[in-house]
Amino acid sequence: MVPSPTPGNPPVVDLKPQVLRTHLSLFVKDPEASAAWYVDILGMEITARGPRWVFLSFGVKHHDIALIRADEGAEVGGIGLQHYGLEIAGDIDNLRRLHGMLLAKGVEVVKTTDHKVGFGLYFNDPDGNRFEFFCETVHDDEEGKRVLAAHHAPSDPTTIDPLFS
Repeated sequence: MVPSPTPGNPPVVDLKPQVLRTHLSLFVKDPEASAAWYVDILGMEITARGPRWVFLSFGVKHHDIALIRADEGAEVGGIGLQHYGLEIAGDIDNLRRLHGMLLAKGVEVVKTTDHKVGFGLYFNDPDGNRFEFFCETVHDDEEGKRVLAAHHAPSDPTTIDPLFS
């Protein structure tokens, strides 16, 4: 129930949060085993751990991803997080090198897409959580909004040939 406005209780306004940082928390079967995958595949560093969790960072924040042990018998669901996008530095050749790295390490690439504002490379972690490496090709956000609207936010299949160098 929203309190009524009173002298000590001002009216509720349409407040929008100014988000400064984000992090993602995922349920996994084995946080330590999953953390080893995140260190190897995503280049993350472990910043903290407890008996049921591991925190990892891309190197700037105290944590970007938290891996939490799921309850025994938890099922991988089809409802929930669809994917977590990770914008990469560099150009399409960097994305192609990451594609080669994933394949060389036995990580299945689920799909590759053209979003008209960039390219995406989708893959799963060992617990089935989907990630996307994406490479922006439209770097102006206002232009990106226009392009996405004009193309109805596409996710068109495309080929991104891996580089193994």
